[in-house]
Order: sequence, then structure tokens, then C-alpha cells
Amino acid sequence: MTHEALLPYLIEEAHELVDAVERGSDDDLREELGDVLWQVLFHSEIASREGRFSIDDVAGELADKMTRRHPHVFAGETAETPEQVLVLWNAAKAAEKRERRSVLDGVARSMPALAYAQKVLGKASSVGVEAPVLPLALETEEDLGVALLALAGLARERGLDAEALLRAEVRRVEARVRDAESSSGR
Repeated sequence: MTHEALLPYLIEEAHELVDAVERGSDDDLREELGDVLWQVLFHSEIASREGRFSIDDVAGELADKMTRRHPHVFAGETAETPEQVLVLWNAAKAAEKRERRSVLDGVARSMPALAYAQKVLGKASSVGVEAPVLPLALETEEDLGVALLALAGLARERGLDAEALLRAEVRRVEARVRDAESSSGR
């Protein structure tokens, strides 16, 4: 096995975890968290067998990162509000990631499109680049792309998760489909 060969399973398990969270079942959540953890263990084992790092290294790095990024807990800093915690977190992260030259460095391009758009729009606004406005005429593919980007920007401005909103709306459509199927005897 390779990291690349395991990626589809990691992505699938992550999506199954999202489904479990949305269903609200502790049994499902526990199972899916285990499946995601299993993927972490697989990837760590591959790296360990190649002499690169172990699961202990992964856990140690995570513990160190949490300590660095929470100086209000571990290093005598003060944070009275969640906003102050975020300021400390971002300062620590910036110090760790000095090689980054753009606010976009580190944004995962493989995220689902709407989530990616929202993340990029958030970063863009921090440097004064604003989301496009919804065009009145949606005649071309580009117009539709701009419209989707504008809607992702609107969701971000309102503190909403465009991906979750779309998933919820799709689930409502699914329910209507199932209702239509059951009333037609399918």
C-alpha cells in the first residue's frame, strides 16, 4: 500500500464521519471516528516502514502544536474571549509557517469546491480582495461560476457553511424524491 492508494479511503471515511455527525448518532460517530483513526494509523505505518516517521511522531507533533498554539493555557498568555484565543492561535501559526508568502499558502486545493471557495474568499477579504457580486444575467458558464462564487461569499459573510447548506437542501430534495416514489408505488 501507498499513501496515494489509501487517499480514496481516507476521503470516503472523512465523508462518512460528516454523515455520522449530521445524523447525531453516538454509535455511528464512534464507529466513523475509529475508521478515520484507522486511516491515520495506516499512513503512519507506511511512513514508519519507510523509516520516515511513526505514529508516536505524529502524536508528539500534534501535542507540541497544541501547546504552541494555546499560549493562554500553557505559556502564561491571557485570552479572555474566543476572539483573543484566535489572535494568539494565528500569531503562533504565522510564526510556525514563516515560509508562507501568500495568505493562500496552506489552503487545501482538494477541498470540495464550495468549501474551497469559502476558504479562499475569507483569505482574500483579509487582503482587501472582495467576492464577486451576483451578475444579473446568467448566460454563460463563466456567469454561473461567478454566481456560485458570489453565493459562497454571501454564505461566508453571514457566517454560514455553504457546503452544509447545499447538503441540507439536497437532502430536502432527496426526501421529496422518496415521497414521490412512495406515492407512485415505487
